[in-house]
Amino acid sequence: MRQKLSDLEIQRALGGLAGWSRRGDALLKTYTFARFADGIAFIDRVAREADAMDHHPDIDIRYTKVTMSLSTHDAGGITQNDLDLAQHIEAAARQSD
Repeated sequence: MRQKLSDLEIQRALGGLAGWSRRGDALLKTYTFARFADGIAFIDRVAREADAMDHHPDIDIRYTKVTMSLSTHDAGGITQNDLDLAQHIEAAARQSD
């Protein structure tokens, strides 16, 4: 089982993840795109990486806004896997099709 991070570890890590915040036992960030299709292309890039990691975000799509929520459910909170996936999501957001 994955190890839940301490509050201090999470706070330190958030310093290197621009725009991400903590809400309870999850990390959140909302991305805004010019077009709906751009947001879907972003989700597709995230999905490929999430499958490769076998760690998947909760995703909320609202037209041109996409919110990612990361939590390791079997650990009951935020783990290193969530931080690693957040880094990959950031990289996917910088890419364009």
